[in-house]
This record gives sequence, structure tokens and C-alpha cells, in this order.
Amino acid sequence: MNGDHPVVATAALTAVYPTGDGIGPVDLTIDAGEYVLVLGPSGSGKSTVLRMLHGAVPQAIHAEVTGEVRIAGRRVADAGVADLAELVGVVAQDPESGVCLPDVADEVAFPLENLAVDPAAIGPAVDLALARAGAGGLRDRATGELSGGELQRIALAAAIAAQPRLLLLDEPTSMLDAAGIDAVRRAIAGARRSTGAACVVVEHRLDELADDHGADDHGADDHGFGGLPGRWIVIGRDGRVRHDGPPGALSRADLRDLVGQGCWLPIDLELRALLDHGPDDQDPVGVGADHGRGLDHPEILETLLSSGLPCDRLGERSGAPSSDGDRTGERLIARAVVVGRGSRSRRRVVLAGVDLELRPGETVALVGANGSGKSTLLTCLAGLERPDAGEVSGPRPGLVFQNPEHQFADATVRAELAFGLPESEAPRVAAMLDRFGLTGVADHNPYRLSGGQQRRVSLAAMLLHDRPFLLADEPGFGLDRQATITALRTLRDTARAGRGVLFSSHDLRAVAGYADRVLVLGAGRLLADTTPLRLLRDSALLTEARLRPPRLLRRLADRVTTDADLRAILQHLDTLALRLAAGVGAGANGVFR
Repeated sequence: MNGDHPVVATAALTAVYPTGDGIGPVDLTIDAGEYVLVLGPSGSGKSTVLRMLHGAVPQAIHAEVTGEVRIAGRRVADAGVADLAELVGVVAQDPESGVCLPDVADEVAFPLENLAVDPAAIGPAVDLALARAGAGGLRDRATGELSGGELQRIALAAAIAAQPRLLLLDEPTSMLDAAGIDAVRRAIAGARRSTGAACVVVEHRLDELADDHGADDHGADDHGFGGLPGRWIVIGRDGRVRHDGPPGALSRADLRDLVGQGCWLPIDLELRALLDHGPDDQDPVGVGADHGRGLDHPEILETLLSSGLPCDRLGERSGAPSSDGDRTGERLIARAVVVGRGSRSRRRVVLAGVDLELRPGETVALVGANGSGKSTLLTCLAGLERPDAGEVSGPRPGLVFQNPEHQFADATVRAELAFGLPESEAPRVAAMLDRFGLTGVADHNPYRLSGGQQRRVSLAAMLLHDRPFLLADEPGFGLDRQATITALRTLRDTARAGRGVLFSSHDLRAVAGYADRVLVLGAGRLLADTTPLRLLRDSALLTEARLRPPRLLRRLADRVTTDADLRAILQHLDTLALRLAAGVGAGANGVFR
């Protein structure tokens, strides 16, 4: 009955929160089968756009909204969020917040039951949705036992189960391993192909979402950017739409401005923006002599290698021990640690005999597929979970949770950072607010911030407590380019000051750029204690751990000779991105200013 209407139509749509932050005006038309990427720095309002499209803003999250939204011809303002369930499937930024039921099968069946689907059809529909989300093996599991990435797959299955007209996906790959990202790509393509659903996605991990081997017929744009959407909607820091069209219409100046504002870009476009290669003109990236001059172009790769390596010669050697004499002997040690989940009758081993040692002055990364036990190991090392067998010894570390809200304890950002500290620490609190770009929201409620901003708050707050060891669960989750660099460099600097750092991550680029060692988990076992470069070159280990490095790392691993060289090149790209950010902040010219 709504076939004559576009799936999404907005007119002069704006939202202003009580804090004064807002977004708009947004004027969009999205047709059936379209695949759209919403891009912008952390806090720009990307998630707000998605929430307005299905009515969560303002119906569940208070904001002053003006303008109009129609979904398949139906005015969102005249319908409740539940009334749009037959039309809209949503994967929220934090999948845990949307879980309602204790069992996976019931969770995926829930939206079908709410829509009064024939009971005989629900079971097969649940199985199909789980299969499309790459989660068939989780059908009989309890939701409370799942990792963040596994929950993300279940949220995707629940969103596509009812075959909605519109899919809204807020960072659907943020906690996923390579197989999970493949499942997201297949689920999006399948929904567009089978039901003509329109898909709107907010995503940072664009290289992982793109397909190295080219996109299928339902996911490609006209300029060869793999599995990424062919239409990009770019939102600036001021909440205004700065671009709505194909990525091939963006000039190098546009790309430089996007990087300067904190946006992640596919590596080919990032290199075009960052490397001094060719004129800084307005020629679109998809036409003319520079078409195809991405990572696979020999000149681009040589420029990257030659421009990055001098950084190491200037002394970039992370992990140098501190002169902090009172900490040189401290170790955080796990010996034969075993952790299980579930009742006695359904006990499932999550960690099986893990041995490891963390030392001051080192930055160590923890990697592995979804469900391999990374978060469990971190909580066990932090003393928040007792092992079934084995022991953990050493000083009590600080832990930055995967979900920042789980550790918030105060009503403002400033108070959250100052929690548990004496008043004399106020200057350090102010300095940390500035370092993480939080001064402007210092008096805001941390629960009302964007996901990326919340992540910055949780990391900054834990750093202020100066524990001898710092553990961070996915510290880059939800962060834009600038904030990710700040977080990673802060972890590196923390180690250089003599503290030990262990962080988990699915972002192998972050691991290669900032870790001295890599602990590789697989099925609850420690498969290897290695270095980033050795990991990238060990195809058997990568396969066993179900890890897939992005194209940039594969190319570099073939060319560099040491881990220090690999770090130098990746950190050089980060330095160039921060220089662009400084230029944008100073008012440099750019099409999006």
C-alpha cells in the first residue's frame, strides 16, 4: 500500500537537545533498495539521524524536533516507535541495551511475535535470520552469556527477521570479527535483494566493511569502493549535512576536510587525502588521471613507505621502560586461569588454562574472534571475576569497560572524571578534559553523550587514577579518527610513563600501530604471544584465530622489515591526520567549512 512512496522522506528535519547540541536541517529522500552511509565525526549527530527516522528521538529521547519524517508514506510523528516496527529494523550502537529476553531464539522471535506473525512461521523465520546474520550456532545460547560481538549478531538477526522496508544500522560491525563483518555485508545485500529494503548505516570500520574482491551486484557503487554504499551523507561537527551523493564526487580538498573533521575513510581515499601526491585541487576522486590511484598503485605505496619510515629514525620506539624505580618489579600475572559460564549442567568453558605476564612499560594488544574470551580475560585480570581454577597475581589494575555506561558514577562529565579524587586534582581533571576534547561537554550528563564521547569519558576517568596497570576493552569502539588517535597515543604514553597497558581490539591497524606485543586468543586458549609483524606474516595463526588483516596491513607486512618500521608508517599517517585536524580547527579552507 506504500509502494508509491519513497521509503524515507524528511523535510527541514532538526533536533535540538536540552544541552543545546543539535542536528539539521536534514532533507532526505531514500528509495527502496538504496544503500546509504551516514558519515561524520563523533558527536556530530549521526546516531540522532537514525533515531529520528524511527521516532526514538523525540519519543524516547527528549529533544525539540521540528520538520517532518515519513517512512513509506507514514508520518513518524503520528505513530509510536512500536507502530513502525513492521516497517523499520534497527541495530543500535550498543546492542546490549536492546536485548529483552534471556534466550537467543526468543530474542530474535520477539519482533515477529509483536507483529502477530503466524506461530508456525516464526521458527523458520528465526532460523533464517540467524543464518543470515552468521549466528546460527548461537540459537540455543543465553543472551547473558554472549560477548559484545555475538550480541551484535543477534541484534542484526532480530532487525532483519521481520523483513522490514528500512534497515537502520548504527555501527553494526563495531564489535565484530571478520566473519561477523562478512555476515553484515551479506545480510544487507540479502535484505536489499529479497525485499527491496533501504539500508542506512553509520559506520567507522569502512575498510573492513568494504570487500577486497569487489562488491556484489547489490552493494557496489560506480567507482569501485568495494562493498560500501554508493551514497554518502556527510554531517559536519555543526550538525549540518555537508555532502549528499556518491563518494566519487568528493575532491581531494573535500577528503582532506573530512579527515580533518575526524572522519574515517577507506584507505584509498585516506591516502589520497593525507599523502602529498598530486595537486590539491577540486577534481573528483573517481575521474581523470588519478582514478584508481589508491593503495594498489605502486607510486602511492612507495610514497607511503618513504614518507613514513623517517618517523622511526626520529626515535619512535614505543614500550621503552620508565625510570619509575618503584614500579620496575611489578608484574600482572595469570597462571592456568580457567573461567566457565552457565549453570553446572550447562557449563561452558570460556577460558581454558591461560598463562600470561604483563610488564611495566609495555603496550600489549589482545586479539581474537568474537566469543574467544577477550572481555572475560580482562575482567578476570581486573579482579571483577574469580577464575574457576588458576590464579591472578599482581597489583589491582584499572579497567575501561567495553560499555562505558557500566562504569559511570556521577551526573556530569567533570564530576565523572574527578570521582574518587581529592579536590587538589582539579587541574589534572581540567587537563584531561582538554586532552580528550571534552571541555565543551564538561557539565553535561555522561549518559546523554554520544557513544564516542562516552568512550572518551570512561578512558579519561580511568587514566586519572594512575593505576600501575591499565586494561581497556575495545578503547577505539565508537570513536572517530581523531579520538581514536588520541586514545591510542594516550595508551602508548601511559606505557612509556612506566605503567603496563593491555587493550583488546578488533582493529588490527590499531594493534600494528601501537602494540609492542600481541596476545592471540582462540576458543578460550592463548594461541600465541607474538608481535604485530609476526602475526601479520603468520597465515596459519591468522586462520586459526579467525583474524583477517585489512589490505593496508597486508601490503605493509610484505614490505617492512621490523615492527618499529610498521609502527612508524602507521603512526606517521596518524600524525598527518592530526595535522589536518589542527588546520580545520584553525579555520583552514575546506569545502565543508
